[in-house]
This record gives sequence, C-alpha cells and structure tokens, in this order.
Amino acid sequence: MKIFNKQVRNNINQGLSLIEILVVVTIFAILGVVISTSLILTIQGTKKSESLIKVRENLNYSLAVMERNIRSASSIVDCTTNEDPHIINYLDQKGNSGSFSCVNTGSTNSYIASGSARLTADTIKITSCSLTCTQPDLLKPPLVTIDLVVHDASGSGSQSSSVTTQSQVYLRN
Repeated sequence: MKIFNKQVRNNINQGLSLIEILVVVTIFAILGVVISTSLILTIQGTKKSESLIKVRENLNYSLAVMERNIRSASSIVDCTTNEDPHIINYLDQKGNSGSFSCVNTGSTNSYIASGSARLTADTIKITSCSLTCTQPDLLKPPLVTIDLVVHDASGSGSQSSSVTTQSQVYLRN
C-alpha cells in the first residue's frame, strides 16, 4: 500500500513542464488569431454589402424617377444643343417644365436633383454624371442617355461601394 501511495504522490507532484505550458499557450494563441481574423473579415464583408445595398437603392430610386418622367415627357428642351451635360430640361404631358440635374458633381455634397428636390441621400456621392439628349432622326423620338457613377460617401477604404450605370430612355411621343 505504501508503494502505491508513493507513486500517486510522485505523479501529483510532477505537474506540467514549462514546454507543455508553452505549447498549449501557443496553440490557443494561434486559434485566437485565426478566429479573430475570420470575424474581422466577416464584419468588413457585411459593411461592404450594406454599403453596396444603400448605393444601389438610392441609384435605382433616382433612375426610376428620371426614366418615368423623361419617358412620359412631351419634349426635351434644347435637345440638339445640349449645352450642359449635367442638366436635362423637359416639358411634361401638361406642358409644365421640369428638369433633372447633377449638383456639385465630384464633391462631397453632390446629389441628383429633380427641379429643386434631392433624389439621392446625403450619404451618396455622385462621382460622375452625364445627361445627354440626341435625336438622330426627326422621325424618331429623342433619346436621353443617363451615365452615373455613384459611391457611398459615408464608407471608407475597402468598405465603400461604387456603382456605375448607364440608362437610355426614349420619349413615348
């Protein structure tokens, strides 16, 4: 019985060596780095996705309003001259004048306007904008081409999203 007790005491008194503790700490450190890296990448991907959704929703709304009003317009004012590519003026079905414009393009306070009202949110920046009207044939209705490059002004670095779009709208008349 004394021999058994001595073996148990020796095993208990031995404990863990310094190398065994260092190996365990290293394994846990590696696991911590891998887990935190994957969490950070997941969070960044989520922010990028949210940014892209916000930009696309704003852009889709603005384009829908512009396309609907231009398509149902009775005419485009000064279609052939098209002096300023940031503004397009039109007459609606009742003869009322309307316009779409890109205000402060390229600056932090840029937006798309319908008359005097904003179509895009404050957090959206219009990087590039072109509103052109062409009428190649007098028998065909005018064609308005809308080129936009929009990005999220509130995002930064890899979490900011940018969307480029082009739309062509013929008048119905």
